[in-house]
Amino acid sequence: MTADDPDGEDTRNVVDRYKGWPMDAIVADLDSRRHPFHVAIENWQHDFNIGSVVRTANAFLAAEVHIIGNRRWNRRGAMVTDRYQHIRHHPTVAEFVAWAHVERLPVIGIDNLPGSVPIETYALPKACVLVFGQESVGLSEEVRETADAVLAIAQYGSTRSINAGAAAAIAMHGWVRQHGDIQAGHEAHPAGS
Repeated sequence: MTADDPDGEDTRNVVDRYKGWPMDAIVADLDSRRHPFHVAIENWQHDFNIGSVVRTANAFLAAEVHIIGNRRWNRRGAMVTDRYQHIRHHPTVAEFVAWAHVERLPVIGIDNLPGSVPIETYALPKACVLVFGQESVGLSEEVRETADAVLAIAQYGSTRSINAGAAAAIAMHGWVRQHGDIQAGHEAHPAGS
């Protein structure tokens, strides 16, 4: 019997390894293995991509997700992974940047802007925060001015940009390819679990 289903079936969206575990035990186990990169997304217009970014941050075991701007965000796309992912709110870009400086985390903006450096050739810092802007407008001017670097994802089609959720997934995977224990990631999530 579990808290999720009195008949004993654990129906949560967790890998088999965590079936039947209490939520706080899952979070504690994840905390023992979290990666040193953080993810931040600006939330000025209640962006629907934030839930997707949170879910992907959980998949790649980011240290924290930072919501900059409005506190409220659409949790639907997170598919309940926000219960297992640390989320911090910063009302303003200035407060977020001040936090990053105290933590000694380089702020790495991700947006296809003039002067951006290709993410595919950039050596991402092991400890950093990857920042994404609103879906329609990209990174705010304030983030662009304060970022240690702004990186662009190579694109070949006619669209100006890919959505923020997809960009976040690509950037996090880029970090994992440079710094992650690839074998451990495959062992933690064996095919079919």
